[in-house]
Amino acid sequence: MSNSIERLSSISRHLSTPGHPPTSTNMMKPRKNFEVAVVGGGIAGLTLAIALYHRGVPITIYEQAPQFGEIGAGVSFSPNAVQAMKVCHEGVYRAYEKIRTSNTWPSKQKVWFDYLNGLANPPEGRKGQDIAFTIKTKNGQSGVHRARYLDEMVHLVPKDIARFGKRLKAVEQNSNGRLVMEFEDETSAETDAIIGCDGIKSTVRQIIVGRDHPSARPVYTHKYAYRGLAPMDKAIEAIGEELAQNSCMHMGPDGHVLTFPVDHGRTLNIVAFRTTPEEWPDFNKLTRPAKREDALRDFAEYGTNVISLLKLTKPDLDVWAIFDLGEHPVPTMYKGRICITGDAAHATSPHHGAGAGFCIEDSAVLAELLADEIVREPQDLEAVFATFDAERKDRGQWLVQASRHIGDCYEWRAKGVGRDFDKIESEINRQNAIIGDFDVPEACEKARAELHRRLKSS
Repeated sequence: MSNSIERLSSISRHLSTPGHPPTSTNMMKPRKNFEVAVVGGGIAGLTLAIALYHRGVPITIYEQAPQFGEIGAGVSFSPNAVQAMKVCHEGVYRAYEKIRTSNTWPSKQKVWFDYLNGLANPPEGRKGQDIAFTIKTKNGQSGVHRARYLDEMVHLVPKDIARFGKRLKAVEQNSNGRLVMEFEDETSAETDAIIGCDGIKSTVRQIIVGRDHPSARPVYTHKYAYRGLAPMDKAIEAIGEELAQNSCMHMGPDGHVLTFPVDHGRTLNIVAFRTTPEEWPDFNKLTRPAKREDALRDFAEYGTNVISLLKLTKPDLDVWAIFDLGEHPVPTMYKGRICITGDAAHATSPHHGAGAGFCIEDSAVLAELLADEIVREPQDLEAVFATFDAERKDRGQWLVQASRHIGDCYEWRAKGVGRDFDKIESEINRQNAIIGDFDVPEACEKARAELHRRLKSS
């Protein structure tokens, strides 16, 4: 652990002081003879942009929306993600610390989730329910609201490096060897490298692998989720203090319901997942409207805790389709001087709560490669992206499959695991260790060494 701390300190020493809006005077003077375009301004794109900007790498962000933003509600971060935040920039970590919400009870600060049999009912005469087993991690359940997290981070880069309303359509190379991005608003822009952080339906991914390649588009996992929020006082009244004020996973056949406190404990976030053999009706829309009665019907066989939670949601709900890249992983994360990171490269289901953290891992490693002193000219960039692909692709694609597996464990569908709670607990702990115990500074060092090998050999 001490070596990791020393590596983090070494990485962070050359970053500018967080806490103040950056200006041209407090940013490091650019040392590069190239410019990077970051396509997409969500968590992946913004953390990468912050990391590059404060390392003196010239960048411009192109975002299709009129402002920075994220869809979805709560997102949790495991220890690897917190390490990656600090590598990117101390301000990324401070933004997380400022708005994160943990379990309410002091005795549960290291608890990730308490797991319960979702079919069971509370003992007669009391609220709450016996907990089947508990999973703990180094920083427990630690979540933020996606949009609020971005709101905190946007102050770490100047406004003039962002271009909004820019939906990428195509990329060509001009006679000078520069990449020309064409946007749907009929404008264009030149750059030396393109990094696609444009999410699960990534246009940049389609450009890299080909629009007809199986990995060009995500696939429906046959799981969908109802999302809702409930006032904490109502949740306590419904299921008792322990289950309401701390993160819980209610498991059952072909479905599971997770809850955790948000808004510094004032609100309970409720997400109810269901598996179905039916296809999603419209690939172009990841959500569809539903009624609370639909959720209650889907979970009619579950116990009173689950039913009471669903009754706290609003009458009108959104249903979120769970898509990923699990059926057809990308064969490569780069092509020439074009690269993809985060969900664009390895979009995953949310069952491990690790997708956003892996996006920030990608940002940390890629920023360290691009900022390395050996990288100076546009011709060096393909080696950077080849190194990134070699060092990051397997881990990202592992998470996609691991998340599918653990989601099935929660729903008693996993082969060889079924409804055996001891096996479910063992599988969660095994996979959580692969996620959370990852040494991000060490990964950065390893990637830089590989980059030096590639550039020197060429």
